[in-house]
Amino acid sequence: MHYYRYSNAEVSCWYKYLLFSYNIVFWLAGVAFLAAGLWAWSEKGVLSDLTKVTGLHGLDPVVLVLVVGIVMFTLGFAGCVGALRENICLLKFFCGAIVFIFLLELAVAVLAFLFQDWVRDRVKEFFENNIKSYRDDIDLQNLIDSLQKINHCCGAQGPDDWDLNIYFNCSSESKSREKCGVPFSCCIPDPAQKVVNTQCGYDVRKKSKSQWDDQIFIKGCILALEAWLPRNIYIVAGVFIAISLLQIFGIFLARTLISDIEAVKAGNAF
Repeated sequence: MHYYRYSNAEVSCWYKYLLFSYNIVFWLAGVAFLAAGLWAWSEKGVLSDLTKVTGLHGLDPVVLVLVVGIVMFTLGFAGCVGALRENICLLKFFCGAIVFIFLLELAVAVLAFLFQDWVRDRVKEFFENNIKSYRDDIDLQNLIDSLQKINHCCGAQGPDDWDLNIYFNCSSESKSREKCGVPFSCCIPDPAQKVVNTQCGYDVRKKSKSQWDDQIFIKGCILALEAWLPRNIYIVAGVFIAISLLQIFGIFLARTLISDIEAVKAGNAF
């Protein structure tokens, strides 16, 4: 009688197809991210010359899109096939990867809270490196412009950070027309202008600093982001909790399905 209870064990179709549906969404999203990333690289000519990836000193946003796409595609594929084929190895891989990502997110959040000064220095260093490469990649340029326009900021700590870029540098050696200026995304928008003036930042830093705030944003983007976070802490917390619950739900489905499969195999063994 002790072994007979396994003879009626079966894999729950509810958990099986729920896990499959859960993963097919991630798999399709991964395909979309990969397609978008590869298309962006093809438009920039990176696929024909991969050395362009290593030649960029700043962040290429497309790389981030591709990494996210690869992770989502791999996990979605493992989860889908593992659920349909009742493959314990693939299900354990999926479950372990989700647990690792969840713990990694938790660790990053805790360390960021405990070592705020160190994180601030790393963010400043990261932003400054990308300022140097502002004109080297169109996607990076658009990302920085969007960040500055949305947050009404300029540079990492202020407009003078644009001295790090060879095109905006104020040194006498610079022959650029943008010398001693800032990108147009630093400019305070004029509601009367229907067309964006991309030359609004030219020569602005040749003026005295007391005149800057009439024409450009003078707050650095790091300070702007630090001010943005407390104002939107509930939104940030809500997004983090939602992502965590999705991950925990995926772990629960995978572990439940693994237990069902193992119970069926144990019953068949007898």
